Amino acid sequence: MDDSDIIALFFERSERAVEELARKYGPAAKRLAANILGDGRDAEECVSDGYMALWNAIPPERPASLGGYFCRTVRNIAAKRYRVNAAQKRNCHYDAALDELAECVAAPGGVEDELNAKELTAAIDRFLDGLDYRDRYIFMRRYWYGDDLTVIANETGLAKRRVSVRLFRLREKLKDQLVKEGMIP
Repeated sequence: MDDSDIIALFFERSERAVEELARKYGPAAKRLAANILGDGRDAEECVSDGYMALWNAIPPERPASLGGYFCRTVRNIAAKRYRVNAAQKRNCHYDAALDELAECVAAPGGVEDELNAKELTAAIDRFLDGLDYRDRYIFMRRYWYGDDLTVIANETGLAKRRVSVRLFRLREKLKDQLVKEGMIP
């Protein structure tokens, strides 16, 4: 079923909208949440919360990309759950991905964070626009979806070590760009 058809079902308040959303995007959303949380049960709960969030948001929202909108919603829910869980245990897989980016992107906490976040987002978008498809795919799979290096290697056909080296070079390239743009010292 086409995304516009699923959105139309949401506007009709048909429960079939959630069924179709689950069929089309549920597995990707669950994988995303599981990568962040490291726990399948918590991931399922986040995806369920995502269905409810979309049910409440559509209408009036009419997302241009239903899959992107749903995954972003689930990712935000999972990130909130992760912060709660992080006080009790450490998910080394997701923490490792975040630690890798820490060199390039400053941690939040300053007064100007709200304004700087928009500028930083725009700078990262420009960085991603300048990458070829494979590098952009690798970067997004690691740092947005939280995929493990082995998963990325299997999906791209590259050796795990090569993916690791590519990510290192991409982080260095991002850091250089952020320095040139005055985003980081």
